[in-house]
Amino acid sequence: MGFTHIFDHPLIHHKISFLRDKNTPSPQFRQMVNEIAMLMAYEISRDFPLVKATVETPLTTTECQRLADQSVILVPILRAGLGMLEGFQFVVPTACVGHIGMARNEETLVPEPYYHKLPAHVTEAHVIVLDPMLATGGSACNAISFLKSQGAKDITFAAILGTDIGLQRVHDEHPEVNVYLAEKDPILNEHGYIVPGLGDAGDRIFGTVNP
Repeated sequence: MGFTHIFDHPLIHHKISFLRDKNTPSPQFRQMVNEIAMLMAYEISRDFPLVKATVETPLTTTECQRLADQSVILVPILRAGLGMLEGFQFVVPTACVGHIGMARNEETLVPEPYYHKLPAHVTEAHVIVLDPMLATGGSACNAISFLKSQGAKDITFAAILGTDIGLQRVHDEHPEVNVYLAEKDPILNEHGYIVPGLGDAGDRIFGTVNP
């Protein structure tokens, strides 16, 4: 069975306060998302597989441990998930990257796919799905279902904010998937947005509307 890990770290709480602030400009918002992603990646990578490597130090030859080649695939859900990608790549530079485009129909609130591109070894890798918001859980579940249809077996989902509704849906539909949240908020409003939340993460990351 999968688990939910909600971070409780002073640096993450501090940075999320700036994400919530409607006056935080897009460049600072984007930087905070990147930094939170780095902190999350450090914890999520705790159980990544390692392989032995022999290296020469300035004094002798010794055995070390390194991440297995191509053992991790990062899959941001477009477009907001791209904001978390750089932070994860900074911590895990050997990871490959796939993409899934999911757009929410604002009338039905149902996510609709429009693009996908995945590395060929998705069946053997640990796949980490990135999306700043886990609201209704629709985009997350649809993305995970698609990854499974492509042969992915080891999937983790990472978001900055989530709700019990989104968590419950992921665990109901994909009980083996582990979910990591930087923080959890209490409710969704009538438009399906997380409250108190931080607004539309994609718009604020890319500066497409005012915060």
